[in-house]
Amino acid sequence: MSDNASDLARRMAMQAEAVCRHYLSNGRREGHYWLVGDARNTPGRSMFVRLKGAESGKGAAGKWTDAATGEHGDLLDVIRETRGLVDFNDVADEARTFLSLPHPERQSSPRQAPAPTGSPEAARRLFAMSQPIPGTVVETYLRQRGITALHGTGSLRFHPRCYYRPGEHSPTESWPAIIASVTDLGGRITGAHRTWLAPDGGGKAPVDTPRRAMGDLLGHAVRFGVAHDVMAAGEGIETILSLRMVAPRMPMVAALSAAHLGAVLFPATLRRLYIVRDDDTAGDIARDSLVARANAVGIEAIALSPMLGDLNEDLRLIGISALRANVRVQLAPEDVARFIATEAV
Repeated sequence: MSDNASDLARRMAMQAEAVCRHYLSNGRREGHYWLVGDARNTPGRSMFVRLKGAESGKGAAGKWTDAATGEHGDLLDVIRETRGLVDFNDVADEARTFLSLPHPERQSSPRQAPAPTGSPEAARRLFAMSQPIPGTVVETYLRQRGITALHGTGSLRFHPRCYYRPGEHSPTESWPAIIASVTDLGGRITGAHRTWLAPDGGGKAPVDTPRRAMGDLLGHAVRFGVAHDVMAAGEGIETILSLRMVAPRMPMVAALSAAHLGAVLFPATLRRLYIVRDDDTAGDIARDSLVARANAVGIEAIALSPMLGDLNEDLRLIGISALRANVRVQLAPEDVARFIATEAV
């Protein structure tokens, strides 16, 4: 953590209760702690934030631990998770705004040479120039797909005018787009996925291929949460976001296609893998490939099957209660209490 980050974290800790009331509004104070479900402001009691304590070290004010997952951090991490931020500059700006501190002037940097089209560097730059999704047409689009649980979606961003070229010799168009970061197991961005949207967010843009990926994708994925012993992996972003509606605390990844799902890499600590398959031949092939790879390294693999074509169809056409019931009976018993939400998100 940089000195600047340490100073901001210290200042936030001095106002720990005010920070919690603002960013963790679904929690409550009990004694010297603020209790809430997790760092994404989910209702519950498994995460506790110390409100009083030393400035640093063990027992410092502002430090938190999630007893359910073992995650821990400081109040800057709370800002990152609740606001869906990725870049530290954005987290620092939000903290300064809360603390009523002046924002430093950004020093201009030398003009960068263009990144090769479709390269990992081009993907990183595209993601960096996009913005968090709260209050954008991305929220509108996802909500009309039945997806309202948007905590911890820092891997998704919004670009208001993302370039789209129908063909090699066609004129370039621009449409609003969801920009998803594809990362390796260490969190480094290796690619990006674009979903172009209609200007009002009422559906996808009226183009031939509204979804395209770029960069280095093989083995990597769009990630939601940090996987430890349990993880779910599926093809599409909307499929995974639908599963998060009923299992909001389970770490998940979207591999973006059936072929890439079959090749997704496993964290070293993984012990159980849920394979979120689509109900088609490609989904069956991806499932079989992933089961074989997981079993070969001692990971238990369990397929999660939809009632219709995929979990987003289940969510939209049958409803969240039926989706929850279908997922519940397919999970290992110990994971039901750990991950399944008891009420609609």
